[in-house]
Amino acid sequence: MTSSRQFPIKPFRFGVQASSQPDRKSWIDLAQRTEAAGFDVLTMPDHFTDQLAPVPALMSVADATKKLRVGALVWDNDYKHPVVLAKELATMDLLSDGRLELGIGAGWMISDYEQSGIPYERAGLRIDRMIEGIDVMKGCFAEGEFSYAGKHYTITNYNGSPKPVQAPCPPILIGGGGKRVLTYAAQVADIIGINATMSAGAVGPEAISTMTAEAVDEKVDIVRDAVGSRLNHVEMNIRAFMVNITDDAAGAISRLAKGIGVEDKMVADTPFALMGPPSKLIEDLIARRERWGFSYVIVGGEDIEKFAPVVAALSGK
Repeated sequence: MTSSRQFPIKPFRFGVQASSQPDRKSWIDLAQRTEAAGFDVLTMPDHFTDQLAPVPALMSVADATKKLRVGALVWDNDYKHPVVLAKELATMDLLSDGRLELGIGAGWMISDYEQSGIPYERAGLRIDRMIEGIDVMKGCFAEGEFSYAGKHYTITNYNGSPKPVQAPCPPILIGGGGKRVLTYAAQVADIIGINATMSAGAVGPEAISTMTAEAVDEKVDIVRDAVGSRLNHVEMNIRAFMVNITDDAAGAISRLAKGIGVEDKMVADTPFALMGPPSKLIEDLIARRERWGFSYVIVGGEDIEKFAPVVAALSGK
């Protein structure tokens, strides 16, 4: 049952999630096509797989574009000390004239940890460390020296430099699939991403079961119940990674449903999927914003041109 507290209707923003291109020319072309198609943001994952490193790659995107915002979806707190990451991100914000979005997470992809030798500790400990990491980064961004004494990080008389253009901090995006992270995101994040629950460290049948419309109702209710007076401030985000812009909506839905072993209705109703022609996707996105508050929607780099009519119809509205 959904909460009676509804998110205010916020203007649509659209992003593209991309990870790699074979060379600089191709990467810059993707960035410029993203901006030309009307998207607001280009984001990247932060993994040790076959992808570009997000900090230098996103800085090159900012350099090659005029208004496009950049960010990771999301930086893994475990991969860099928060003082190091804060310095890199503040530098990016400064050199992009304030176009950074700070997506941060506790880490989930177990293969990254196994291959790198970074300890993959229990989820609660990784979340504890992420919360402390965010506190440390905020201290780095703030004016003057600060000290911090936590269980995982100790900072002594440090004055972070440079300071970000977006004061006191670039917009923080926290995505979650479970109650603890979603509750924390509701209390501190500017942008709240609703994710599948990936407790097993991978996308599989268990994660798919947490992507249903009913499961998303429950996740969004957690945010509504915890957000308090910040209700009008936060922006709700969804990464739609099952996208097929086609005139054959029913066929696309049926084929995908069969492929992942679920009923057609699950694919048709989940906000993680966008299936059909632009006219249908426009209607679906408006309905999902009404139901869940999702106004910031991210699709894949392969969808830039086909999804552009949807962006043109809804962006800023």
